[in-house]
Amino acid sequence: MIDWGTFSALATAGGTLVLAAASFASIRSADRAAQSAERAVLASLRPLLISSRLEAPRQKLIWQDGHRAHLAGSAGYLRIEGDNLYLAASIRNVGPGLGVIHGWRFAPPETYQDVKHPDPADFRRQSRDLYVAPGDTSFWHAAIRDPLDPDHQALAGPVKNRERVNIDLLYGDSEGGQRTISRLSVISVATEEGDRWVCQVVRHWNVDRPDPR
Repeated sequence: MIDWGTFSALATAGGTLVLAAASFASIRSADRAAQSAERAVLASLRPLLISSRLEAPRQKLIWQDGHRAHLAGSAGYLRIEGDNLYLAASIRNVGPGLGVIHGWRFAPPETYQDVKHPDPADFRRQSRDLYVAPGDTSFWHAAIRDPLDPDHQALAGPVKNRERVNIDLLYGDSEGGQRTISRLSVISVATEEGDRWVCQVVRHWNVDRPDPR
């Protein structure tokens, strides 16, 4: 004889289990959809800095001490005046989001093929915010005015001898996230107008997310 009380309880339990499974699947699906939406939003905010094109507009740079320079497309700028060392590069943002440069560091030549990104704590902070609009050309510039600064001493020789100089830029999106490090290689080349510095990007690292390689 069927125990209808037991049967009803089992049926109720089975229905509850089915509902729980359906709810769990729905929650997982909603979670995946939310993660996909978050990734899409982050991708739309993500900057990526590289050197500007040769035909990029000429830019006028002014440092806080009044030093001035003009920067052609794809150009770098390394100059020593007195005790001051000035650095700059013409760059563009090929990512869809606004880029904000946080800092920079001198990268010795032997680190050219490093596979791990430098520690963000090792970067020198920019004295002013530098923004690079998506799809646009802009610049990075900095200066070292203390001749006893270790980076001043390390950079002075290559600048005077017109040797390759590697500079790492630390930057992120307009929300302060998605930090990226891009390595600029500034090289001296001979042209009809004389020697000039040109800039190219040789490596990118993601700080807050997995690297693409």
